[in-house]
Amino acid sequence: MFGLGWSEMILLGVVALIVIGPKDLPNMFRELGRMSGKARAMASEFQRAMESAADDSGVKDISKSIQAAANPAKFGVDKLKSAASSTFKPGTETAKLSEERQAAKDKISAATARAAQDRRDREMAAADAAEMSDEPDMAMPAPVIEPAPAPKPKAKPKATPKAKAAASTTSDKPAKPRAKKTPAGEA
Repeated sequence: MFGLGWSEMILLGVVALIVIGPKDLPNMFRELGRMSGKARAMASEFQRAMESAADDSGVKDISKSIQAAANPAKFGVDKLKSAASSTFKPGTETAKLSEERQAAKDKISAATARAAQDRRDREMAAADAAEMSDEPDMAMPAPVIEPAPAPKPKAKPKATPKAKAAASTTSDKPAKPRAKKTPAGEA
């Protein structure tokens, strides 16, 4: 009921019997029953009033459209499925395109199978040559390694007129270090 077990309910019954007394206890239970009945009636009346207000405002229509959207049969998904699964008709543009794609697929599959067979044949020939060779070092040809191209030198930046003037005025004397300028307020 309210999360009470049988032992708690028996304890409450004994306490009520002692506090209220055996004469008034049946009257009290009767009144509790009437009050709970009234509360249930009021709750059901309130629920009916809320449902009628929802009907008047159109909430029921919205809930029906949401349920229809959730149901694929009412939403029209079955029509999409039937259109997508329809059999194609020979002689149409779709059939011609399908035949062209199948021919291209067959051509690619044949070329791939031929290339794989050629590769297997080369590997078998190399393995046979390695077995027949007397020198184990000569069984497999050494891979040819090409040298990497040398990096190109970076172009030197062009000197600006200021840089040319500075270069012509400098002499072979070492430059004197400059003192840092400090703001007037600092010592």
